[in-house]
Amino acid sequence: MDRSNREPVDRTITGSEFLQLDVAEAPRGGVSAWLAARVTDAIASGALPVGGRLPTSRDLAAELGVSRGVVTEAYRRLAEGGHVVGRGRAGTVVAHAPPLTSPGPDTPPPPVRFAEPDLGVFGALRAAEAPIDLTPGVPDLAAFPRSAWLRSERAVLHDLPPGGLGYSDPAGVPVFRAAVAAWLARYRGITVAAEEIVVVAGVAQALAILARVLPAIGVDRVAVEDPGSFGARRQLEAWGMPTSPVPVDALGLDVAALAADGAPAVLVTPAHQFPTGVLLDGTRRRDLARWADSGGWILEDDYDAEHRYDRAPATALRATMTDRICYAGSLSKTLAPALRVGWLVVPPRLRTTVVAAKRDLDLGNPTLPQLVLARLMDSGDLERHLRSVRSRHRRRRDAMVAALRTHLPDATIHGAAAGLHLTVTYDGDPGSDVEVAAAALERGVKLHPLSWHRSADGAPGLVLGYAAASPSQIVDGVATVGDVRHPGGR
Repeated sequence: MDRSNREPVDRTITGSEFLQLDVAEAPRGGVSAWLAARVTDAIASGALPVGGRLPTSRDLAAELGVSRGVVTEAYRRLAEGGHVVGRGRAGTVVAHAPPLTSPGPDTPPPPVRFAEPDLGVFGALRAAEAPIDLTPGVPDLAAFPRSAWLRSERAVLHDLPPGGLGYSDPAGVPVFRAAVAAWLARYRGITVAAEEIVVVAGVAQALAILARVLPAIGVDRVAVEDPGSFGARRQLEAWGMPTSPVPVDALGLDVAALAADGAPAVLVTPAHQFPTGVLLDGTRRRDLARWADSGGWILEDDYDAEHRYDRAPATALRATMTDRICYAGSLSKTLAPALRVGWLVVPPRLRTTVVAAKRDLDLGNPTLPQLVLARLMDSGDLERHLRSVRSRHRRRRDAMVAALRTHLPDATIHGAAAGLHLTVTYDGDPGSDVEVAAAALERGVKLHPLSWHRSADGAPGLVLGYAAASPSQIVDGVATVGDVRHPGGR
């Protein structure tokens, strides 16, 4: 039976009677836990359908005859468990149905690991609309070079012979692979032949392909940075590749901890670690190279290295190490995620199996966008676009730094020298940043809690993107977060 009840829900579930709640059943001092457990059971059974809106905390508190704080705490527990999500004016919405084996009405729900958000809540947050969107990893989409794209597209269609509209090499169109090779040489210091490049649908697909081919060479687990990208970790796991966390500090990945972990491969973001923004230290790079020489495999995610402001470009690991590195990059942060175009460079021993895996997945990326992008790269239009948005991004970065210093003076700012986002940390209980993010979303500001990208407990914090918002939106958004963190002023 499909418990999610996918039919549209167009009304709020009203009153306490929808669960036949009797607050007298609640254990003394445990009303919030009791209420959260009862609502969880109702979601699991289908009585509360996915998409349904819960009563407001004020209304339900009045119905039950309890304080509003009791209901707010219950809703907080449900959100932490991934069962509901706040959607601003739309209220609190059921986001995910848990298994039917949920706790009984007298048993508090088990502790929730904040670093493992339910995919339903994670997806709901990504889909939620907010007047101010500070989601990390999004470039200035309004700056997309539409005129240059249209010029290149018209030229491609004018010159393209009929045969060019057929199936192409699953590894990618040769002219685009050559353009990518030139781009990597110019911007990332990587010397690679066009034939060595496999065109993929973004870094996400690169990780999916690697999860499929690496077990054949003995890789049964991939270590990941902690904190590190929740999305990248889940992508590997979704394709059957287990992961294990390795800590990141002020110098980047802790290579000694990596060696102690024993994983045969590691996923790293050395040029601008996500989400901390740390640049992998030179000593750590050499340690990582020695670890690879001893038999380890490195998966390098070079996700936003072209965006830098206050420091020289960091050379890609692939520029100096070739035999044990699988290098992935994309145009998602340079142009737009909607293009779904990226590249994967692997050692020769893996190339045949990687191309075969790409063929099996989708027969290859669409040809026309590759040809258009090749023209943008060869003509210099993409380089001019990058220079333009880099200037805009710098101004927005500066606006966010200034706003954070004004409205969150107790927070420490990380990763300001490069990239498209900032991370802030502050004193507090591990995982409490989820509450801040949820409250900010209710007020129309979308961002990520840092604990979503952690596996181990650590300082709470926020991950805030600045590239896709105007300076005034950034200031207003950070001011809202400041009000959430310090209600009533500091």
